[in-house]
Amino acid sequence: MDIYNLVSLGGVAALVLIGWILSADRRRVCWRTVWAGVLLQLVIGLLVFWSPRSREVFVALNEIVLKILGAAAEGQRFVFGPLAEGSSGFILATQALPVIIFFSALMGLLYYVGVMQRVVLAFAWLFKRLMRVSGAESLCTAANIFVGIESATTVRPHLGAMTRSEFCTILTAGMATVASSTMALYVLLLQGVFPTIAGHLLSASVLSAPAALVMSKLLLPETSEPATLGEDVHFEYERESSAVEAVIAGAMAGVKLVVGIVALLIAFLGLVAMADLAYKSATTLSIADALGLVFAPMAVLVGIPPADAALAGKLFGLRLVATEVPAYQRLAEVMASGGFVHPRSAVIVAYVLCGFAHVASLAIFAGGISALVPERRGDIAAVGPRALLAATMACLMTGAVAGTFFHRAAVVITP
Repeated sequence: MDIYNLVSLGGVAALVLIGWILSADRRRVCWRTVWAGVLLQLVIGLLVFWSPRSREVFVALNEIVLKILGAAAEGQRFVFGPLAEGSSGFILATQALPVIIFFSALMGLLYYVGVMQRVVLAFAWLFKRLMRVSGAESLCTAANIFVGIESATTVRPHLGAMTRSEFCTILTAGMATVASSTMALYVLLLQGVFPTIAGHLLSASVLSAPAALVMSKLLLPETSEPATLGEDVHFEYERESSAVEAVIAGAMAGVKLVVGIVALLIAFLGLVAMADLAYKSATTLSIADALGLVFAPMAVLVGIPPADAALAGKLFGLRLVATEVPAYQRLAEVMASGGFVHPRSAVIVAYVLCGFAHVASLAIFAGGISALVPERRGDIAAVGPRALLAATMACLMTGAVAGTFFHRAAVVITP
């Protein structure tokens, strides 16, 4: 360990302090929830980076994921031919996005056989027991480790009676984590320069769940008693009639997700480029450069050395306005070119970027949950911006935890 590990640990505490300063009601903060969540993250981080043979575990996980991705590539090659092989260079639409369809189908099958329900319920029980949050928000947060906006359907019967703080929590959890299907996309983008990225992205998504609970309860504390406080909430899931139907339903959901990602990338990257034109006419900076200046101090706070802080800040800013996909693409390019001075910087950035904490995601999650409970649309819209801030801070906290326990032997990075 070195001085930067201590800086990252201090960053965890500093983020808690910032969250308390920005709280809507500092006197109502439940410190048991906060410190239990922080402690849970630190324990997970310790196990991830310092448990015996952790490096071997990451290599094994990576091999498993790569073999699954190899199986997914068979369908891509059949449909897209040479375009799926990379013979014409990297093409996001034919080489990376189709894997989302495969993983959505795989998740559908795992839900059908009951594997995912057991895993989600185990995490939900842990959050509820340790952090004293309601059964509904703990279950929804746990589901967000593995799925996206559809996680809200697991607690659909309870949405109408939720408090504003609970709505803030489920929005924050949705934006602070990533779905397993899109995680596979990030693995494809980074595997060439970060061979053990699969294991680290899995740990990042798990770490971000308690971080989301911590930050949401700091920024918008509970002011009344939730209806499901201390209760075990039943997992709402409509089981398909057969495994084949589950695969079909999962694949179709994956298609919708791919179309949504493509639409968002086209729209937001275009809008950012247009905004850059207007912004550059008044300043010498692009929007990414300006956001980089804002996020650079936060990068230092979470343990990124000052020499890499400006570049890391730009990547954080890019995720906020243009989604995490181009941010991870840019991270892969930076790592391939040796853009970071310190190896810990790339690892922390990879952890921080592992979340849907961006403007487009806020619209998706707020709109999706509002569709399930339209009578609470006003409350959901009111807590939305605070939830985006909480999700951003939760992702930063996840990076700080990774930085706290980082040591070179725990990761494999191609120079």
